[in-house]
Amino acid sequence: MDVDEVCANCGIAPVDDIKLKICDGGCDLVKYCSDACRENHRKEHEEECKKRRAELRDKELFEQTDKTCFGECPLCFLPMPIDTGKASFYTCCCKLVCTGCCYADYLSNGGDRCPYCREPAVDGEEENDKRVMKRVKVNDPNALKFMGGRHCSDGDYDKAFEYYKKAAELGDSIAHHFLGVMYYEGKDVEEDKEKGIHHYERAAIGGHPVARHNLGCIEGKNDNFERAMKHFIIAANLGYEKSMKELWTFYSDGDITKEKLDATLRAHQSAIDATKSQQRDAAEAYCR
Repeated sequence: MDVDEVCANCGIAPVDDIKLKICDGGCDLVKYCSDACRENHRKEHEEECKKRRAELRDKELFEQTDKTCFGECPLCFLPMPIDTGKASFYTCCCKLVCTGCCYADYLSNGGDRCPYCREPAVDGEEENDKRVMKRVKVNDPNALKFMGGRHCSDGDYDKAFEYYKKAAELGDSIAHHFLGVMYYEGKDVEEDKEKGIHHYERAAIGGHPVARHNLGCIEGKNDNFERAMKHFIIAANLGYEKSMKELWTFYSDGDITKEKLDATLRAHQSAIDATKSQQRDAAEAYCR
């Protein structure tokens, strides 16, 4: 019988009234017939469990992704730019719409409505916040992040933290990034580097290029240059300019091959080009 089909502590095999449960440490290596066996075997298994958890974490962390967490514009379906200033948030439906589609709606309808849901615009912060709170009540991550930002602007960082935390619990990568910044830099919460890195990692896994870049910087400061380079490559492939610049430095120092740098540069430019359109260019020219 396979080792993983018996209790790692007492060796008993599963029978009708005995079910084996996998190790609660997340290693996916051993099983136990009872909590008592798990505790008795914990000290012997601890090192192997820790090593396996780290391997699984790195496998997930360094998996290449071809999309950012910012998604697509709900109207033109092109990838959203990393620069969030190139999109507008609408409080009626809590959608982010790219500037190109906003500009097109302005030309055709005067821009006094939401380009997505067609709701008329309302005046004043209070009225707009009321709209957002309706979406907060149904756990819309975009609404939660908006209110987090609103409270940050007002200096109520405890409330902002609550909103970001709720959005992160719903799996929102952008909220994880905000929490990573707050924890790692001790911004308005007690500094906790470990929690900061945890949230940066959750954001990076979800496709947040800035969080990924921050992890690269952290690894670089700790002289873990191979891990830093991996982070910078993934972020650069998503179109993040600062990571691409870091890789040029790696190349100057002889730490990355020309072939790998060229491949990353091509992917980097492709990611940037995917966010461009004539409509967006026209909007940018109009706003200058």
